Amino acid sequence: MSRIAIIGAGITGVTSAYALVKLGHDVTVIDRQRYPAMETSFANGGQLSASNAEVWNSTATLLKGLRWMFRRDAPLSLNPAFSLHKYTWLAAFVGNIPHYRANTIATTRMAIEAREHLYAMAEDEGIDFDLERRGILHIYHDRKSFETAQRANLLLREGGLERHAVTPAEARHIEPALTQDCYGGFFTPSDATGDIHKFTRGLADACARRGVTFTMDSDVQRIRQTGGKHLIQIARQGSQGDQANTTHTLAFDAVVICAGAASRRFAAMLGDTVNIYPVKGYSISVHLDDSRSIAAAPHVSLLDEAAKIVTSRLGDRFRVAGTAEFNGFNKDIRADRVQPLIDWTRRHFPEVETGRIVAWSGLRPMMPNMMPRVGAGKRPGVFYNTGHGHLGWTLSAATAQMLAAGVQAGATGM
Repeated sequence: MSRIAIIGAGITGVTSAYALVKLGHDVTVIDRQRYPAMETSFANGGQLSASNAEVWNSTATLLKGLRWMFRRDAPLSLNPAFSLHKYTWLAAFVGNIPHYRANTIATTRMAIEAREHLYAMAEDEGIDFDLERRGILHIYHDRKSFETAQRANLLLREGGLERHAVTPAEARHIEPALTQDCYGGFFTPSDATGDIHKFTRGLADACARRGVTFTMDSDVQRIRQTGGKHLIQIARQGSQGDQANTTHTLAFDAVVICAGAASRRFAAMLGDTVNIYPVKGYSISVHLDDSRSIAAAPHVSLLDEAAKIVTSRLGDRFRVAGTAEFNGFNKDIRADRVQPLIDWTRRHFPEVETGRIVAWSGLRPMMPNMMPRVGAGKRPGVFYNTGHGHLGWTLSAATAQMLAAGVQAGATGM
């Protein structure tokens, strides 16, 4: 049994801890927050979506982004202020356009595998996370976007996904709450939705029952290697404020970086380059407080291609999420980015009351090729499971298994 530190208590960190403790390792999860799943794993769009596995590295996406740059309410927002990391990341993103096809197929296969692992975890540990296994319906408002989606659909199907075109009438039959007309759609019956925060907290509790130690309120300040051990220096926030703060060092046989957008900083401490950029997304949780709203909100998860908005029904809440904002580590919740989500909800589901909503923003950890970084670093005992972008909820249960296999094998690289 080896002693392993996992930095990050979000969905990838907790699924990694679960996979490793089941193999007999002594696992400690370290996070700067007081509880697991308080950052990017708090309030995402909720979709477990193999149907959303198409990577963004395409000429069409690039052209859309250029058109959207000067619209404050556009699905994509780019702060043009100079940042070396941002612009070199964007250049690498463009450089990965030739890998669009292969990466889309690979991501689809990973997503299909992941949901079976996730369902097994939830069943084995009795986790309730508002799971809805009703599929995901993508809707398109014009012929051009629908035909573009047909080409992408061929790659998803090549990856093993059952996904078929539907007419407007069939779309309304799948989700009777739809009131707006559309040109057509694609339906993936095997996709699902659920509350990432509830699942991650439930799985963290299961990890603790199995012996995982959670060292929370702990900011990792330094990682160094000596004598075959990884020494992690942490500053721990006490319950009584600054006077209770302590700094100490913990020793481990191996370290796994699952720190989302902060993974790039930790990788640099370990001699690795992990080119993650934080891409901000927003969501609103609409509380369904009356019978009319409960009846009017859809149960089938939707993706509106034109608005780049996704929805999930999470019990008595209706989650609406979208947008991609390139603005560094800024997590401010901007009213002009939240308002399009509210307007979209009112336009498509006018009977849903929007008097009580909770807005949220989180930083998606994106690699330029839109693929997660899973495997060993340059130094012995260093591993990564990070960079899942907008698909952390969808892919994490599979990448946790990949990570655990690499740790078991003592892999030295990918």
